[in-house]
Amino acid sequence: MSGEKVIKEKYLISPFLSFFIIHAMQVGVGVLSFQSEIVKETGYDAWISVILAGVLVNFSIACMYIILKRADGDIIKVHQELFGKWIGGFLSLLIATFLLFLALIILRTYIEIVQVWVFEDLQNWCFALLSIPFFYYVVSGGFRTVVGLAFLSILITLPIYPLFLMTLEFAQYNNIVPVWKHSVLEVIEGAKVATFSYSGFELLLVYFPFLKHKELSQKWTQLGAAFTTLLYTYITLICLFFYSEEQINKTIWALLTLFKVIEFPFLERFEYIGITVWMIVVAPNIALAIWAGSRLVKRVFSLNQRHVLIVIVILLCGGAALIPTRSAIDAIASVFNQIGFYFAFVYIPFLVLLQTIVYKFKKGDTNETAGM
Repeated sequence: MSGEKVIKEKYLISPFLSFFIIHAMQVGVGVLSFQSEIVKETGYDAWISVILAGVLVNFSIACMYIILKRADGDIIKVHQELFGKWIGGFLSLLIATFLLFLALIILRTYIEIVQVWVFEDLQNWCFALLSIPFFYYVVSGGFRTVVGLAFLSILITLPIYPLFLMTLEFAQYNNIVPVWKHSVLEVIEGAKVATFSYSGFELLLVYFPFLKHKELSQKWTQLGAAFTTLLYTYITLICLFFYSEEQINKTIWALLTLFKVIEFPFLERFEYIGITVWMIVVAPNIALAIWAGSRLVKRVFSLNQRHVLIVIVILLCGGAALIPTRSAIDAIASVFNQIGFYFAFVYIPFLVLLQTIVYKFKKGDTNETAGM
């Protein structure tokens, strides 16, 4: 396992760009369907679960900054200091696997959406084969190129969200009252379900060394996550106002279906435009996850990242082609939702505690040695 080299100034990014990285990674295909999953747990109190999940995300980010600042490096350095070379390397590879499976789930879910809504006869392998060269090109350009894609995707797609206000013509505002009709445990379970849609902020563990003025970046990272929470709350409320509880439970892609309500005099089937534009939303998700996964593998095994990238995109293409049905996608996503929840909200706080203990003992040993 190689030691971490000092990253050159030209590869670093400004702290405020962390806002765009976090937000772009969190908002993807999950935002099109997460509402129905939460409503199954908490009904019209789903918006409370969405806010609670967002608060947990900001807490987890604060914990990440604690461990990364102390180690002055990425998650690999943290693992090396706490668990040693081999166990630390293994744990870092598990995180790489999680991120790459996240990219696979996002890609395969988007393919499913295109198949159901636009091209019924489209083969999985065909779409994957066409998209993989694009992701190889973007990621091989380096971290700054991937960040540029995330930045542009937000600027291009942000004007779409106000269009959902057009659906308020059919809104039933009394749907969400009385507030808090479910138990605290049900609301927490709803928040747990929502966390998969928030996945992606874990990339901070990998790109932290690429930030200039790291001490200034935390506020932008927290603001990026908070903006995602506000957006998700807004979208959830729009869906709750528009659908009855029975309707939203039966609708797989609640937000995507709302595109059908949006009409213009010169354009009726706006959902086709929405699905096409959503590829711009999805692309940074996949590219950032591939970059982070390939960097972790590169750092653990001291390999050339471009060579690692070639293997990863081939495996990603094969994986997308081999997952046959939506039920299979849902099964995989359900497993990784559980893994992601415990990783972000249990393992990361555990690392803070363990690092505090280890550093305290190291400091104590140093003081004893100095006093000899």
